[in-house]
Amino acid sequence: MPVPFFYIESISSVGDSVQLDEDTSKHVIQVLRMEEGERIRLTDGKGNSAEALISDAHKKHTTAQVVSSQKILAPSPRLTIAISLVKNASRFEWFVEKATEFGVHEIIPMICERTERQKFRSDRMMGICKSAMLQSMQSWLPVLGEPQRFEDVIALAKQRQKMIAHCVKDAKVEFASLFNPSLETHIILIGPEGDFTPAEILLAAGKNFIPVSLGENRLRTETAGIFAAAWAAGAKEED
Repeated sequence: MPVPFFYIESISSVGDSVQLDEDTSKHVIQVLRMEEGERIRLTDGKGNSAEALISDAHKKHTTAQVVSSQKILAPSPRLTIAISLVKNASRFEWFVEKATEFGVHEIIPMICERTERQKFRSDRMMGICKSAMLQSMQSWLPVLGEPQRFEDVIALAKQRQKMIAHCVKDAKVEFASLFNPSLETHIILIGPEGDFTPAEILLAAGKNFIPVSLGENRLRTETAGIFAAAWAAGAKEED
């Protein structure tokens, strides 16, 4: 059986003891029925990973001793997906989960002119990120902040490759052919259910965002985000 993998706020040095939070302790002791001397894996979501032995099996505050640690390199290329919030919050949660599994570097919840929902539970979304990171056996959490307005996102973008996916029938480049892993940092803008407005598309072009197509089919907002995440993950594997 694979060594169980858990999130912890910070990784201690080899030989030090760490205390698991109550939810993790409950899972370790009451669900997995682990005992003292058994091995677990830990990560802080910032590339630090460790193996530890349970030294005090308690259902509310299990303690473990770190026996080894390592630094995991950050995934490359680093894709940022700036994506509009959607009306159905559960669908946005699904996107966050899957984007994390694909190793997306950053997720920017975005508010555009046609965005129908502006509520965002950052604590819940980060919990989804942590679960997805552990499920996919990674050691890096995506950067996830509070929602930003479209104008601020394009003004602050510093990535080497900048793209905007929209549905307007205009001159566009296929995302799959344009995406260049060697540029290392990338951002793609994904609009709301009603797409970006012409004014937003024009603003993005003025900030050197290249219009891209995600294929012939018209995709839901969250599906378009997953398409980009999956393609970047595949490009990373081939690099």
